[in-house]
Amino acid sequence: MEDGHEEDAVTQGMRTVIYPVRDLERAKERFTALLGVTPYMDTPHYVGFSIGGQDIGLDPNGHEHGMTGPVGYWHVDDVGSALRALVDAGSEEVHPVRDVGGGKLVASVTDPDGNVLGLIQSG
Repeated sequence: MEDGHEEDAVTQGMRTVIYPVRDLERAKERFTALLGVTPYMDTPHYVGFSIGGQDIGLDPNGHEHGMTGPVGYWHVDDVGSALRALVDAGSEEVHPVRDVGGGKLVASVTDPDGNVLGLIQSG
């Protein structure tokens, strides 16, 4: 994106934020109250809300997987290429590419400043 034109972008934007939660039912109640919508996905492994083109996810296993706070996920066309580009640019791989269901692929890195960057490719 040397010239800053949007058509050169490799991401579709950060449209998903996932929060690690310890008590999924209580967190679901809080986010339902905050967002004013019911979850579009409600399973024991993940609760997802969609509002204004933004997905908000609650992950009851996030702490076990090293999440210490919310992680923003950048939507990309090719998660493997985006992961390689971030690692080549100095980031450290936290989670390799993995299928989280329905062909949806995710990965994450930590950048040199300690920020966690998530990547997601729709299935």
